[in-house]
Amino acid sequence: MDNAKKCSLKKHENIDAISYCIECNIFMCNKCLNHHNEFLEIHHHYNLNKNFEEIFTGICKEESHKSELNFFCKSHNKLCCLACICRIKSQGFGQHSDCDVCLIDDIKNDKKDKLNENIKNLEEISNTIDNSINELKKILEKINNDKEELKLQLSKKFTQIRNTINEREDNF
Repeated sequence: MDNAKKCSLKKHENIDAISYCIECNIFMCNKCLNHHNEFLEIHHHYNLNKNFEEIFTGICKEESHKSELNFFCKSHNKLCCLACICRIKSQGFGQHSDCDVCLIDDIKNDKKDKLNENIKNLEEISNTIDNSINELKKILEKINNDKEELKLQLSKKFTQIRNTINEREDNF
């Protein structure tokens, strides 16, 4: 498999994934898939032997819906289609019945602004780190210069002491 995805389980991180769970947002090898299916039968799995890009088409994965994902559930941070919202809101049940749901376009700019703000914060942090590294380099350079100066002074003192001892020995 080209561009093979690896299993999300740390213990199996070197094993190629054969399936993807949209609800859990994880890749699974054969062994993990079997365990996952035992506990979470209602989750939607996608066979990775097919084109992986097909998983993220923007179409609802509910069996009877197959509509575009135009809504976003802020409470679950999950995309929904019109059929999901109508069914949930009109019948008052389902996983999004008490959630804050909005149009994707309404939240897109908010997410974009937050992303830009995070990028700006990361750039500021990066600049701070660069400045700190430069300051540390200057400090290290000063320490090395001081070390060399101390070695030189110590060598001079040692020579001076040695000369003094030699002079005294000559006098005795």
